[in-house]
Amino acid sequence: MPCAYEMKEALGDGHKVTVVNEREYFQFTPSNPWVAVGWRTRESITFNVKGYLAKKNIDFIAKRVDKVDAAGNELTLEGGETLSYDYLVIATGPKLFFEEVEGAGPHGGHTHSICTVDHAELAYGDYQKLLEKGSGHIIVGAMPFASCFGPAYEFAFIVDADLRKRKLRHKFKMTYVSSEPYIGHLGLGGVGDSKSMLESELRNHHIDWIVNAKTTK
Repeated sequence: MPCAYEMKEALGDGHKVTVVNEREYFQFTPSNPWVAVGWRTRESITFNVKGYLAKKNIDFIAKRVDKVDAAGNELTLEGGETLSYDYLVIATGPKLFFEEVEGAGPHGGHTHSICTVDHAELAYGDYQKLLEKGSGHIIVGAMPFASCFGPAYEFAFIVDADLRKRKLRHKFKMTYVSSEPYIGHLGLGGVGDSKSMLESELRNHHIDWIVNAKTTK
């Protein structure tokens, strides 16, 4: 959306700008971890896109793009509809690849995700069941092929904070599991003193860790 806004401002009304997205809504992804523990709801972190784009005279199509014909300057949308263009900006975001690890993922697997608001809502449903149970072992982390590790640390500390607010933290064991070679690597070789800082914070919050781990199943 920021790209569409800036392009429309730069080009003016003499040019047509169209946003194509498979969903009708925009979600503020950084708030997904809060949804997974009940601190936020879907309604508080999403909004319908069309109205906001229309205010800037930007068209919107809520359909998935199935094919890009670069030579013909044409998109094939869900259902077979085609859309021609003069200039194409691709801002796809990540493609989730749960099938790389057997048993992973919230749909047909045995793990949860906070990558989308739908996933976060599913996670919250099972989190509530765990709270009702009253005790257990919570594992948070990142599997092989992950490239963004910050949210995993963030979510571990969010769960820790939520359990403390509920006065239940002492009843749950927590472990952070990651494919990083060491705590604080973050997929970047570390950032400043991130190794010792995050190790210290994990210890202070009684969160165990396993790193350099290749989860296979």
